[in-house]
Amino acid sequence: MNVAPETPAVHTATAAYGHVASVPVHYDDLDAMGIVHNARYAVLLERALNAYWTPLGYSFDGGEFSQPDVSLAVAEFAIVYRMPFRGTGTLDVHFWIDQLGATSAVYGFRMVSTDGETVHAEGRRVHIRLDQATMRPAAWTPACREILQGLRRGE
Repeated sequence: MNVAPETPAVHTATAAYGHVASVPVHYDDLDAMGIVHNARYAVLLERALNAYWTPLGYSFDGGEFSQPDVSLAVAEFAIVYRMPFRGTGTLDVHFWIDQLGATSAVYGFRMVSTDGETVHAEGRRVHIRLDQATMRPAAWTPACREILQGLRRGE
């Protein structure tokens, strides 16, 4: 497994590559110890991705795909937990594209404190674009591919 080395967004921080979205951590994201439950990190990533893509016109509103590229499946999700995030508040989710194929995109991500000092978790998530009718892999549209290219981490 290769891991990177290192709800609406409240604010957006900057990064040298990819995108950073600040997401709220709610009380129901916590486990009995008062830390973010391990399974909720996938939800936090989803919140960050939605906060990025929705203003660009890519959403699933009212049960309808706004663009064909919204029809996708997560083929892989891998995460390494580094430091528990305690309590409610705000967490920065930094995500980028590590690999872009004809029908797939490999996101790298990390969840960091808003001051950027603490990495709470990091990992990867693989998306496969699906044809809505056949549920088979389908090529990204040129417009979506351009956005994905803009999220690529520099070589």
